[in-house]
Amino acid sequence: MPDILSVGIDIGTSTTQLVFSRITMENAAGFFSVPRVAIVDKNVIYKSRVYITPLLTPVLIDGEAIRTIVEEEFRLAGYAPADVDTGAVIITGESARKENAAAVLEKLSGFAGEFVVSTAGPDLESIIAGKGSGAFQFSMDSGCPAVNLDIGGGTTNMVLFDGGEIIGKGCLDIGGRLIRLGPDLTVEQVSPAAASVAEAVGVTVAPGRRAELPQLRRITDKMADLLAQALYLRPQEPLLRAVQTPGSSWLELGGRTIRRLFFSGGVADCMDREPKQMIPYGDIGVLLGQSIAENAQLCTIPRQPGRETIRATVVGAGTYTTAISGSTIAYARELFPLKNVPALKLGRQEQEACFAGAVPALAEKVRWFLGQSGAESLILALPGKKDPDYQELKTLAACLAEALDHALPAGAPVLVALEQDMAKALGNLLTAKLRGRRQVACIDAVRVEQGDYVDMGRPVLDGLVIPVVVKTLLFG
Repeated sequence: MPDILSVGIDIGTSTTQLVFSRITMENAAGFFSVPRVAIVDKNVIYKSRVYITPLLTPVLIDGEAIRTIVEEEFRLAGYAPADVDTGAVIITGESARKENAAAVLEKLSGFAGEFVVSTAGPDLESIIAGKGSGAFQFSMDSGCPAVNLDIGGGTTNMVLFDGGEIIGKGCLDIGGRLIRLGPDLTVEQVSPAAASVAEAVGVTVAPGRRAELPQLRRITDKMADLLAQALYLRPQEPLLRAVQTPGSSWLELGGRTIRRLFFSGGVADCMDREPKQMIPYGDIGVLLGQSIAENAQLCTIPRQPGRETIRATVVGAGTYTTAISGSTIAYARELFPLKNVPALKLGRQEQEACFAGAVPALAEKVRWFLGQSGAESLILALPGKKDPDYQELKTLAACLAEALDHALPAGAPVLVALEQDMAKALGNLLTAKLRGRRQVACIDAVRVEQGDYVDMGRPVLDGLVIPVVVKTLLFG
């Protein structure tokens, strides 16, 4: 089976970069079994240099310059767009809020083949970065709670994993480029969040005025203190809420004690280095990294070295694995094919709540996810339950039907992917509950994770099974 070429393009608040990966795939099934193609190896074969994200104004991304960067890096890597089998363009942080983010996506979405193209809202970005840093895998392997702080130019994305489950997430407007400076330390730009922090510590920073390093360090020390507050290591003050990123959640620990702390993002690269100068990038990123590294409260949690720092969000994004659904499924044939449907994964506790009929909670989560991802539809991924009784299935179907019918945009289908073999019964019940208001596809024997994108082909083998492509963001 031939290898495939994948490319990831990450457009962040501070930086833009590309990574090319070679993905090795093979048939993991037995000789006489239904084929299942799986990823068996991946190798990063080219990393672009890290570019400062080009802007036309403080609020406008330069889409043409982004495209020029991408074209040049393809040339340097020795590939043409036609060589690429799959990939992802991810816009994150402050860049996702810029006025023309949609225009940038439009310019790049057709650049190469089967790209997944997405803006990542603050909560979703937290999850993606936490997977890239290794915090997600560490929590699975060790079984203990781990937090990742992804500190970029404009925001700090926070996520708590425990045993591979997403427990809490949040985002603060704390980052390395919130104050931009000229070579002589003249202030060029100050974000509202940075101005609030400066005011709290009695420091005046304003465009056109020269700053002093000790004053800037007082600001970054306070930012580090706010991160400690966000992790419940110090009493929380009103300023913490003032720097919460609009549209983000509030990090909750669920009674857990954080056992390991991971750091990713560009500022993480500044935490342990001895820079030749304090303002090498024309911002406060190095100072913020030092403040975080030296913060007494943050140092009380053992720090775990991450697999990736500045490249944690996208390092070989958009690769995929092909699977075949189970043979006892339910679907509306005219739905297919479906491409690039984002997955909302429910944990086991959330699934149990659905089995109990918790319609409002599910509807709220669906609306949150659509808002975060900017998508018009989704596929709801559940672990499923082995041998559920009929009454359990009826309650689950009623919950899913009502919540999705209320939360999804008009005309969007109800799509469900289950790991356990229960799709046909659940799909038939969903179809009956919805009474033709929405088309339904319910498949099983497929594992889909949060942040994945799913393609479903037309049914094969006389309609018994559906080819499923799960496009997974691969990291580090």
